Amino acid sequence: MTLDLGPVVSPGAPLARRNPVAKLGAALLFTLPLVVTLDPVTPAIAVVVELVALPFFGVRPELLARRLWPLLIAAFGVLVSMLLFAADRGGDLLFAAGPLEVTTGVLASAAGLILRIFAVALPGVVVFLTTDPTDLADALVQNARAPERFAVGALAAFRLLPLLGQEWRMLTLARRARGINTGRSPAVFVSTAFALLVGALRRGVRLAVAMDARGFDSGVPRTHARVQRFTGADLALLVTPGVLSALILTSTIVLGWFRPIIG
Repeated sequence: MTLDLGPVVSPGAPLARRNPVAKLGAALLFTLPLVVTLDPVTPAIAVVVELVALPFFGVRPELLARRLWPLLIAAFGVLVSMLLFAADRGGDLLFAAGPLEVTTGVLASAAGLILRIFAVALPGVVVFLTTDPTDLADALVQNARAPERFAVGALAAFRLLPLLGQEWRMLTLARRARGINTGRSPAVFVSTAFALLVGALRRGVRLAVAMDARGFDSGVPRTHARVQRFTGADLALLVTPGVLSALILTSTIVLGWFRPIIG
């Protein structure tokens, strides 16, 4: 089992080749208003806008679906939790099963939370699908003035993530070769996860020592092999999502004002 964490989409797409800091900032600005709203309309509009922008990032829908499947599990968990434990059961009663009452209010709240999960996660997935990790670290240092120790350390950790799958498989095979049960019991899972954690900590310590030995924390200005330029197109990419999110939030507020009048 391996994880491919590099860009796997067309780098020639107009927005895929923009500055990594601009793409990351655009994703944050676009999703920021979603944390202050509770209605399902705002995240629904945001998801539609994000899907429309996918071709400009060169992301294929089938690839995005493969990367977003964990969100389906989270969405199902949210739906079940809302159906079972929602305190507000207003609206029309759809059906009841003993003490469980499903109303339109519960479904609207669940839909709002599920859509918000997808609306917040989708921009981040698109950014990391279309960005090389090394370019992101370079842009954080050069354009966002992030500390080099933090940026390079995060890059190293990101590069080491694919090893976790390989280490898990090696631990399982080693236990099987020693005659230890490798079934699906919780005890086996916990023991394997603990061994994986210990190995990851040891590798992290060795990497930190190696980075210090190479002067990553010396305070001396470092040179960069690849210069990350922040152009006017990158600024436009950074500003446009902020404007769109403000428009979406404003339209939602206006619709909320006129909904009682229309109703």
